[in-house]
Amino acid sequence: MPSALPQVTRVYKNHHLDSTRWEHYKPREDDIILTTSYKSGTTWMQLIMMYLLAPNHDYEKVHKFSLWVGSRWNPIEERMNDLEAQTHQRCIKSHLALDGLPYYPQVKYLIVARDARDVFMSFWNHYSNYTDAFYEEINSIPNRVGDPLPRCTSDIHVAWRDWITKGWFEWESEGYPFWGNMHHTKTYWDYKHLPNILFVHYNNLLENPHREIKRVADYIGVETSDAQIDDIVELTSFQNMKQNSDQIVGESSDFKGGSKTFINKGTNGRWKDVLSEDELKLYDETVKRILTPDCAHWLETGFFKD
Repeated sequence: MPSALPQVTRVYKNHHLDSTRWEHYKPREDDIILTTSYKSGTTWMQLIMMYLLAPNHDYEKVHKFSLWVGSRWNPIEERMNDLEAQTHQRCIKSHLALDGLPYYPQVKYLIVARDARDVFMSFWNHYSNYTDAFYEEINSIPNRVGDPLPRCTSDIHVAWRDWITKGWFEWESEGYPFWGNMHHTKTYWDYKHLPNILFVHYNNLLENPHREIKRVADYIGVETSDAQIDDIVELTSFQNMKQNSDQIVGESSDFKGGSKTFINKGTNGRWKDVLSEDELKLYDETVKRILTPDCAHWLETGFFKD
């Protein structure tokens, strides 16, 4: 059984992550931590939050607005200085499960998640398009713990079997070679009753972005009119994000095809034409191994069971 309040019981350190960097974080009363496993609408929600919290700020890239504390990219002192310099209500990015992320009752947690099969298709586009320069950069950052990030296989079916049946960390059993996707959702699901934890599903953002943005705005205490939300819906549409990808994420040398590869399709269900019946059985086995039935239902559909 989970404890009454979340506790840090794991340390996440690999080629991307260092959860101990959060030990330097000083929370503000109105902070929001936006956390996803990956490829679940992170950048999309970061952009929505930017328009809700800092509509008059001229940010060159969304990652400068919503800083990723737990990544190994920048020296922690530099990252904390950038975070402290922000004067608007802060939205801080995380990819950590709740067993590795400190919990603060005064901070709001915004969890965005997606059907694992859709996550994989986006993950495959992401991972399979890394450039040589990115592998060299990420694997040469000092003080890496564990093995370097391996090169992506050229076979999507091999990648699926590894991703859905192996974990990078010893306590995980899926998500290789990054970190657990279902495990991430599960750790927050155990505490969904807490008033400062809100779940948002990718499906619902696609189907009714106005309703979901209004729901998020109410949760974080931002007053908005219907017209303002309509504007945010338009500004954060996939068409606009794709068209303005260089401005949103930068002219990236990390991906073949640059920023337009990073912002790829924005659709669900592509796995239906790729994964075989036997491959989908692996998915079913992993769901049963990790998730409770109600969490599995929500992660697949976006609907809470009564």
